[in-house]
Amino acid sequence: MNRMINNAPVHSKFRMWQRCLMLSLLLAMVFAVPTTAQDVTPVTPATPVTADAINAVAKQMYCPVCEDIPLDVCPTDACIQWRQEIGVQLSQGKTPDEIKASFVARYGDRVVGTPEDPTLRALSLVTPWIVAVIAIIIAGWIFFRWRRNRLVAPKFVASDGSTPTSEDDYRARLEQDLLSRR
Repeated sequence: MNRMINNAPVHSKFRMWQRCLMLSLLLAMVFAVPTTAQDVTPVTPATPVTADAINAVAKQMYCPVCEDIPLDVCPTDACIQWRQEIGVQLSQGKTPDEIKASFVARYGDRVVGTPEDPTLRALSLVTPWIVAVIAIIIAGWIFFRWRRNRLVAPKFVASDGSTPTSEDDYRARLEQDLLSRR
């Protein structure tokens, strides 16, 4: 009986280690399955696409990192990836408008430079012209007002209240005042 009591604890310890090992293996297999799903197979284009076709679409779009640099000439990694994506989409048979629309849907109107919404596009194209016309009108009004005020001859009033009759009189009084201050 003594022997059975001694064997029971050894057997339960072994069983506990066996269960821990099985649970660890099960967890390892559960977490190993999603990692195999992460393997990305390269997409091979169905039809070959030339660099000129890619650049024709990329020329109409702008770099997401740099400002005001067209996508076709930007050397950043993001632009290189975007050009590759454009090539894949062209090989799948998408039109340039569909490609631009997909980029606008994901990244916003900044990608194409002008808004795709007709109302916003009209506002963004017309507003600078309206502002320029208003600025020209205001500048012309200020210029003509300034010009009109200059045409009116200024009257010089002497300190004693008399008005000099000519420019020579004014110059003579100025010289006299300068000499008296010395």
